[in-house]
Amino acid sequence: MRALAIFLALASLATGADLRVGAAAVVITPPEGTPLAGYYGYRGTKSVLDDIHAKAIVLEFGETKVALVVCDLISLPRHVVTEARRQVEKATGIPGANVMISATHTHTGPVLNRESALDELVGATSDLGRRYTERLPELIAKSVAEAHKKLTPVRASAATGKEEGISFNRRFHMKDGTVSWNPAKRHPDIVKPAGPIDPEVGVLYFDTPKNTPVATYVNFALHPDTVGGVGVSADYPGVLARVLGEYRGPEMVTVFANGCCGNINHRDIQWLDGQKGTREAHRIGTLLAASVLRTTRELKPLTTDSLRVKSEMVKLPLPKITEADIAAAKETVKVVKDQKTKFQDKVKAYQVLDVAARNGKPWEVEVQVIALGDQVAWVSLPGEIFVELGLAIKKGSPFAFTHIAELANGSIGYVPDKPAYSQGNYEVISARCAEGSGEMLVAAASRLLQEMKNGK
Repeated sequence: MRALAIFLALASLATGADLRVGAAAVVITPPEGTPLAGYYGYRGTKSVLDDIHAKAIVLEFGETKVALVVCDLISLPRHVVTEARRQVEKATGIPGANVMISATHTHTGPVLNRESALDELVGATSDLGRRYTERLPELIAKSVAEAHKKLTPVRASAATGKEEGISFNRRFHMKDGTVSWNPAKRHPDIVKPAGPIDPEVGVLYFDTPKNTPVATYVNFALHPDTVGGVGVSADYPGVLARVLGEYRGPEMVTVFANGCCGNINHRDIQWLDGQKGTREAHRIGTLLAASVLRTTRELKPLTTDSLRVKSEMVKLPLPKITEADIAAAKETVKVVKDQKTKFQDKVKAYQVLDVAARNGKPWEVEVQVIALGDQVAWVSLPGEIFVELGLAIKKGSPFAFTHIAELANGSIGYVPDKPAYSQGNYEVISARCAEGSGEMLVAAASRLLQEMKNGK
C-alpha cells in the first residue's frame, strides 16, 4: 500500500494534477476619437479593425497564485501597473507582487498618459486620453478576476518552435562605417545587419485532463507595427489568436507576450513589397500561428510541483545631458508640429526633456521572475529591450523554457545593449537610460533565475 501511495503521489506531480489554471480576455477597445499611440504625432481613432484585449492567465499551485496579463497596447506606465495590481489584489486576493502585466506593443492601440513630455503631442493629456488611462487598471483587474473564477485542474506542456522568416534586425552596418536604422529596401550601401534576431517561438499549453483547451501562451520577439493608419487593431498578435482559436476552439485564450524586440521589426530589406496594412498583419500572424501549430506534436508534459515568484528593483542611470541640450530641446518642442522638423530632432528633444525631468534621479524599475516547477520561467523586463540582451538571459537561464516579456511592469522606453550606444541612431537617441543599463537588467534577471532554480 505504501508503495502504491508513493506511486500515485509521483504520478500526480508528473501530470500536474495539483496545478489549476484559468484564463480570460476582456475587451479594452477605446471609444472613437481616442488618440492612438505609436508615432510622434496625433492620430484620433476613426474605426475598429479588430478589438483589442487585456488577456490573463491565472495559475494556482497550493497556496500560491500568480497572474500573467498581456494587453494589446504600446506600453504600460508604471503607475497603471501599480494601480492595476492593487485592484487585482482587492478583487482576487492574488498579491500584487505576483502579477506580471505586459504590453504587446501594438502601434494601433490607444495612447496612455505616461507622465512624459511627449504626452501632449500624442494626445495622452486630452480628455479621452486621460479617461482611457484612468479606466484601464479596472479592465486589467477584470480580466484577472474572470480568469480567477475559471480556475480548473490542468495539465501543462511546453515546446520551443522556430520562425526565421518574419523578423529582422532593423539596424544595419553601412559602407561609410555608420549604423543605419530602417534604411530603404535594397539600399546599395547596406553591408549587413548590425545584430541578430531571436527566432525562438516559446509555447506553453494548458488543457484539462479531459483534453479541453484552456490557454496557450506564446512568446516571440517582433515589433507589431504593420497595420498603421487610424483604425484600432491588435496587429499580428490578434491574427495569431484567431488562427489558434480556429484550431483549438473559441473558448481557448491565446496570450501573446512580446520578447526582446527593441531593434527587431518585420521589414525584409531584400523584399520590395511595402509590407504595411492589415494584409501584412494577417500574413505575419498566420505564419507565426503555423510555427506554434508545428510544435503541437512536440509539446512535452511539464512537472508542475511548485510555483514561485521573485522580483528585484534595479536603479538604472540616466544618460548625460547638458544645459545646452535642454535649451535646444525646448526650442525644438516649440515648433515640433512644423513638418520641417527632422524626426531625429524630435526624438532627441523629448528624450532630453524626460531625462531632465528626473533631476538626476535614476530610474527604479522592476525585474520579476515567475517559475513553474523547475522547467519553466517567465521574466519581465521594463522597456523595449534589444534582442542581444534577451538572448543573453536565455543563454544563461537554468530553465529549459524561459519566456521573456518586455514592456512589463512599467516601461522606460528603449534599452539598447552597450555596443549600440557608440553606434548611435534612433533607439540610442531615444533611450532614457544610460549605457550599461541593459546589462544591469540582464544581471538582475540572471541572478533571480539562478536563485529560483536553486530554491532560494
